[in-house]
Amino acid sequence: MEQSKGKGDQGMQNPSGQSDRSANFHLMESMLPKVVKRRVHALKRLQAQCANIEAKFYEEVHELERKYAAIYQPLLEKRRDIVTGTVEPTDQECEWHSDREEEEEEELAAEVKKKATIEEAKIEEAVPEEDPKGIPEFWITIFKNVDMLNDMLQEHDEPILKHLKDIQVKFSEPGQPMSFTLEFHFEPNGFFNNAVLTKVYKMRSEPEASEPFSFEGPEIIDCEGCQIDWHKEKDVTVKTIKKKQKHKGRGTVRTVTKQVPNDSFFNFFNPVKASPDGEMDEESEFTLATDFEMGHFFRERIVPRAVLYFTGDALLEDESFDEEELEEGDEEEQDEDCEDDDDDEGDVDPKA
Repeated sequence: MEQSKGKGDQGMQNPSGQSDRSANFHLMESMLPKVVKRRVHALKRLQAQCANIEAKFYEEVHELERKYAAIYQPLLEKRRDIVTGTVEPTDQECEWHSDREEEEEEELAAEVKKKATIEEAKIEEAVPEEDPKGIPEFWITIFKNVDMLNDMLQEHDEPILKHLKDIQVKFSEPGQPMSFTLEFHFEPNGFFNNAVLTKVYKMRSEPEASEPFSFEGPEIIDCEGCQIDWHKEKDVTVKTIKKKQKHKGRGTVRTVTKQVPNDSFFNFFNPVKASPDGEMDEESEFTLATDFEMGHFFRERIVPRAVLYFTGDALLEDESFDEEELEEGDEEEQDEDCEDDDDDEGDVDPKA
């Protein structure tokens, strides 16, 4: 799969000792006999050619991804229609029983029968159950379930996101530079006029001439948001503050009203721009890397598996995956500790 790695990630991925190790490797290479070094250069030339072939491979993967996106589309449109209540699924389409659900149903069957008489009496007095349209608050529930999205979500964003009816991924057309677009489709609302908010992620799938061996697949290199046509006094990305100012000469005081940036998920559509020369301050670099990660997560996980993030099933899978990675990391740390212990033992003076 394509990588979400951008220029910001490269800075984040450099451990403190990497430059020292790199220097040691270059020193080792310089100490090789001339004839061996010459052959190593030939191998590096072959490696660079492999990187170029790999880039072509990922370009074809992108074409294949575009092809299958069209095949998925009717299913995703059916999902949207069910979520919004435009279409009511048939009884056959609603049949779904996991093994666990069947076990729970069997366990509860006897208890339910015992309580049937009591429940029937209560039903007569109960308020009639509502018949909600579609699946209410489908997308905002996903936002709240996923930590990465919930961290961006503010209380004033929630009434707006209740109007979000679908998120779609659109890939660049054949022959165009590699990119993908996230489309956030909203029903008519009292906050802005846009029916669709977009975020374009531009990608590159070719080794850099200066660092051909750093190529690990396609990477996001920039992103572009859209202008939100907010209704008057409904823009949640800014807040109005009042500040008193004192005139230096006359000593009079006046109250000045101005707008300042406000935390909001909708700042997602006004991203930090990547610097053409790659020079960015640390905070901007981190913000951009986080944005790239977010775009990748929407495309690879949230959009294709939305219902599993709504129910929480995908969250359990993600946690299991994280635990496996953590266990592997712990094992590596233990191995390193053992090696350190061995080194320490070698330094002990046997005469002491």
